[in-house]
Amino acid sequence: MKVPLLDVNAQNLPLEEELTATFTRVLHSGRFIMGPEVEAMEREVAEFVGARHGIGVTSGTDAILLALMALDIGPGDEVLCPTFTFFATAGCIARTGATPVFVDACPVCFNIDVDDAARKVTTKTKAIIPVHLFGQSAEMDAVMALASEHDLRVIEDGAQAIGSRYRGRGCGSIGDFGTFSFFPSKNLGGFGDGGMVVCNDESLAERARILRMHGSQPKYYHREVGGNFRLDPLQAALLRVKMRHYDAYTRARQENAAYYSERLSELEGVVSAVPEHCCCASAQEEALGEAALVLPARYGHNEHIWNQFTLRVRGEGRRDLLRQHLADREIGCEIYYPLTMDQQACFADLPESSRLGNDVAHQLASEVLSIPVYPELTREMQDVVVAAVAEFLAVD
Repeated sequence: MKVPLLDVNAQNLPLEEELTATFTRVLHSGRFIMGPEVEAMEREVAEFVGARHGIGVTSGTDAILLALMALDIGPGDEVLCPTFTFFATAGCIARTGATPVFVDACPVCFNIDVDDAARKVTTKTKAIIPVHLFGQSAEMDAVMALASEHDLRVIEDGAQAIGSRYRGRGCGSIGDFGTFSFFPSKNLGGFGDGGMVVCNDESLAERARILRMHGSQPKYYHREVGGNFRLDPLQAALLRVKMRHYDAYTRARQENAAYYSERLSELEGVVSAVPEHCCCASAQEEALGEAALVLPARYGHNEHIWNQFTLRVRGEGRRDLLRQHLADREIGCEIYYPLTMDQQACFADLPESSRLGNDVAHQLASEVLSIPVYPELTREMQDVVVAAVAEFLAVD
């Protein structure tokens, strides 16, 4: 049985009639830039994540860039960000002229190691960007404490985590800004690019709205240079259709993750990550012993929404062997991410101090492999995945 990593049609086609009617409504409205569809989507997302303001934008990448611009981050500034993340996080920092300072990862939840971030603060540090990677919140109490101690601004990169929660609070609503992506592979996946910025501060929200529209206020009058970051009304309208089903999508992902954890944990050589050892790499590795495969952890104080279900395949070269093993059986899988940010060629000329001390992230990059967890995945399909993993471990 073929098992794709993601099947967007399995989610979108059951909504075809409603989506088509929505397209027709927008078409007949003649309103294709900004307007009531975008405003409604902004209100709904802000309310959903627990923020006061939502600003619809062109992509999750532009959401991060806009947040940095609204906080006046630029040349001469340093911004702390995870080295184990998607490129947009660091790329947006560099696009402002600021310097990304790469921070190591937690071996349990894969998120930013706040202790390492604290060691890398300098007089030039102006902000920190925690990424809620794979659908689970970063340790935001520690992030906010570090920010308070050093007067740093906080941008939460929630591209993979809309609807996830940290100690009862919506991810994206805790820092100065939260940013989200509606890329088709995300849990709330659109029909092209799209994104959202959320915040609680009225003045920051207003500045972000102005910068989103070329920095103009009123129209044709520009006090500063912004960008063209507007979310299309058609994209907003279609996403609003899917928003009504989002809780069901999340429950299905959580149930799929629980089923994987139950079935895979029965296999010899498979263990779960040890949550109490968050960010303590040596303790974590000691606790894992001779385990061949490590299941992802969910902290009790978080609501994990499982954008990915990411395994650690231990042993040099074994991750790539499992990847090929699954591919040979037409089972989708992906490496998020094979290179950390400090290993990317475009950042090779950064000061050495911004690229040091990321050993855990480097290890994760050589071990991680994500398997299908999307909501429409059937138990039969999951059993095929589990059987393939079992076969791999048995041969090894």
